[in-house]
Amino acid sequence: MLALKNAYAKDENGATAIEYGLIAAGIAVVISAAVFAFGDSLNELFKGLGGALTGAEAGGE
Repeated sequence: MLALKNAYAKDENGATAIEYGLIAAGIAVVISAAVFAFGDSLNELFKGLGGALTGAEAGGE
């Protein structure tokens, strides 16, 4: 019984999956924070690019 308990305590198969899950959660938090922080400025950037493309398509400058 003690040998079975020791073998179970040394088993690390699930530890790697948990570590990868924590890394993925950390990356998701960083991406969410970046989108929250820079979302408005990126929106304005893409609006400006869209306006420039529309103007170029119409033949204007």
